[in-house]
Amino acid sequence: MEIKTVPLDIAATTAQNQRTTGKKAAGVEPDAKTRASAKKVATEFEAMFAGMMLKSMRSSLSPNKLTGGGHGEEVFQSMLDQEYASAIAKQGSLGIGSTIEKQLLEDARRQGAARRNASGKP
Repeated sequence: MEIKTVPLDIAATTAQNQRTTGKKAAGVEPDAKTRASAKKVATEFEAMFAGMMLKSMRSSLSPNKLTGGGHGEEVFQSMLDQEYASAIAKQGSLGIGSTIEKQLLEDARRQGAARRNASGKP
């Protein structure tokens, strides 16, 4: 995966716009369905991220000599890690989900404003 950088002049302009507008995107407020959808997607993303972290951390450990390992233990451990990841995401422990949700809602506001402007309504 390639990481792209944002030119400094664009980043500075965006930061200035956010300061002058009070960090809220101008536009139409999203409806309840859009808000629920944004929250669900953000929580799922945070769970996926937490799951990847847990899997990476688990791979750095040596096998447990008490239980002996095996395919059954791998499957159970994977399911347990998924549940841990879901619990982490539901609590919002990492804070990634809330940040993504805010960004999705800002994008929805902008798109609503763009649609309203395109239709000619004031």
